[in-house]
Amino acid sequence: MFIYNIKINGSKTFKNFFIGIVILVIIIVGIVSFRVFQGASNSSSTSSCLPQNKITKLTTGNYTNILKTVHENIDNYVGIQINFTGYVYRVLDLNENQFILARNMIISSDFQSVIVGFLCEFDNSKDFENETWVELTGTITKGDYHGDMPIIKVTEIKKVDKPNDEFVYPPDESYIPTSGIL
Repeated sequence: MFIYNIKINGSKTFKNFFIGIVILVIIIVGIVSFRVFQGASNSSSTSSCLPQNKITKLTTGNYTNILKTVHENIDNYVGIQINFTGYVYRVLDLNENQFILARNMIISSDFQSVIVGFLCEFDNSKDFENETWVELTGTITKGDYHGDMPIIKVTEIKKVDKPNDEFVYPPDESYIPTSGIL
């Protein structure tokens, strides 16, 4: 049987271990800082929630996240084409060619809801009565309705049946626009 006697200098081992941990922490902080600053510079120059060159389909799952993002950053989304389904809703102070393409958003566990949607402009909007379900495609523009507001210039519109899931849900609090949605 062989017995090895290994002497370990405790203070030297501790110093090496401590230096290794410090180097690891510096590397991690550097990587995180790079990604944060790289992401901040990319998000200010281009839209990261909606693609720039194709039609984006709004669904029940992404509807309110995109609605919130577009309202908060109108300038980043001007010119983007979107397609979505909702019902025609009008309020008294809209122009004759305007309507809101609305959905009911559930706000409580007892199914209380509020109406949310995009303001739309379409020359033949009188052809569609209130509460008519439609699918439309249009381009996001910046307009004025009690302040800056995204307005959808409708390019295509057609009547559709009421969807099975007519409700949408509040935006996720953890929602951060990412390029993964493109």
